[in-house]
Amino acid sequence: MHPRFHTAYSELPATLQSALLPYLAAPDFRAVLEADQVETIKQRCGLDDNGLAFALLPLAAACSLTPISQFHVGAIARGTSGNLYFGANMEFSGAPMQQTVHAEQCAVTHAWLRGETRLVSVTVNYTPCGHCRQFMNELNTGTALLINLPTRAQATLGDYLPYSFGPQDLEINQLLMDPVDHGFQLALEDELAKAALDAANRSHAPYSKAHSGVALEGEDGTIYAGRYAENAAFNPSLPPLQAALVLMNISGGDCQKIRRAVLAEAEGAILTQWDATRATLEALGCQDIQRFTF
Repeated sequence: MHPRFHTAYSELPATLQSALLPYLAAPDFRAVLEADQVETIKQRCGLDDNGLAFALLPLAAACSLTPISQFHVGAIARGTSGNLYFGANMEFSGAPMQQTVHAEQCAVTHAWLRGETRLVSVTVNYTPCGHCRQFMNELNTGTALLINLPTRAQATLGDYLPYSFGPQDLEINQLLMDPVDHGFQLALEDELAKAALDAANRSHAPYSKAHSGVALEGEDGTIYAGRYAENAAFNPSLPPLQAALVLMNISGGDCQKIRRAVLAEAEGAILTQWDATRATLEALGCQDIQRFTF
C-alpha cells in the first residue's frame, strides 16, 4: 500500500479495511476502483454507491498536495462504467496559484484520462467552489451531474449552478469527455513525444482550437500524458500540464521528480501553453522541457 494511504486507511471501519486491502495493497493500484471491485466491496460492507463514495473520501484526500494551504480535499468521480476515480487538490510551491488543481477537477480529469466517457456523480468532502462548478459544466453530463456532500442532500450541478453559462450558449456540441481524435500526425521516434501528440489529439479545445498535450517521464521511466480541457468561461480551463500532473500524482508518482517533459501544440494557434508549462515545470525542478508543434 502506498504510504500516503496508511493513516486514512487505519481510521476506516474494520469491515471496509478488509474489503479494500486486496486493492489498495496491490503494487499497481492506480487510485481507481473498477466496477466489479466496487460491487464486491459494497456487498461485503453493506454500502450503496453513495455510501461507498463517502467512505472513500479520506483515502482520496490523502492524495492531495498542499504545501501552500495545508487544506486537504478529496473527491470521488463515478463513471457510467461503475468505476470510481479518486481526486484531490494539488498545489505547487513556487508556481502561481492559478496553476493549482482543485479536487473536483482532479477527479474528473482522472476519469477522463483513464478512458471514462461520462460521469454519473462527483462526491466531495467540501462544497464545490464556483470555479469547479463552472469547470464541471463543460462535461457531457451537463447540469444533470449529481453532486454528493457529506452534510447535504444530493443535488444536481444545476442546483449548484443556476442560470448557468456553458458550451450550449456558444453552440458547442463536442463536450468534455466525448470521445474524439483530431487526427494530427507526425513521424516521431521519441515515445514521450508520441504520448504528447496522442494527448493533443484527444484534447478539448473547441473555443480556441489550440489543441495541446503534455507528456511527463517520471523517475522510474513511467510516462504520464495529459490533455488540454478548455471551458466556455475560459478561466476554468485546465492546462495539459496540470492534467498530466493529475495522472502522475494520483498514480503515486512524485511530481517533483520529473526527468523530462514534452509539450505538443498546434502550430500558429491563437494561444500557447509553452510559457506557463515551462515556468511550472521549472518550479517543480524539471529542466529538460521540450516543445514541438503539429
